[in-house]
Amino acid sequence: MDPAEYHRIVDKYLDDVYRTVLFCCKNKENAEDAVQNAFIKLLDAKNTKFRDDEHIKRWLIKVALNECKNVWQSFWHRNKISFDDLETELSYRDETHEELLEALDKLPQNYRAVIHLYYYEGYSVREISKILGISESNVQVRLKRARDKMKVFMEG
Repeated sequence: MDPAEYHRIVDKYLDDVYRTVLFCCKNKENAEDAVQNAFIKLLDAKNTKFRDDEHIKRWLIKVALNECKNVWQSFWHRNKISFDDLETELSYRDETHEELLEALDKLPQNYRAVIHLYYYEGYSVREISKILGISESNVQVRLKRARDKMKVFMEG
């Protein structure tokens, strides 16, 4: 990949990929590692043909989320960060969202991922399906279950 093109892609998508992964990893250091690994894999993806910039963005998010999932499944992932540490990292947080973020924090990682991609990044069910490599119906089920769990958390 041309170095100028690579730098353009990094400049354009680094924040979006980081924000998505941070939301799912809930840890600044793990999110940074996942994003870094995703961009390194982009450099190594010599045989991958991308249709357009949106395809590159979706690919980066998918790879970074997989890296995040690997961290969550690793033996070393024993330390959880507090909600207070997480909220300082989220740039879109304000006082009215505190209760919502606390409820989101209680969701399983696979539900947080679809909620973030759908509501915060604006992806459609079809696009989330492609990013996560699951069926559209599975995305819809996860969204429904996440909304139901959020409702219980918010009411309780």
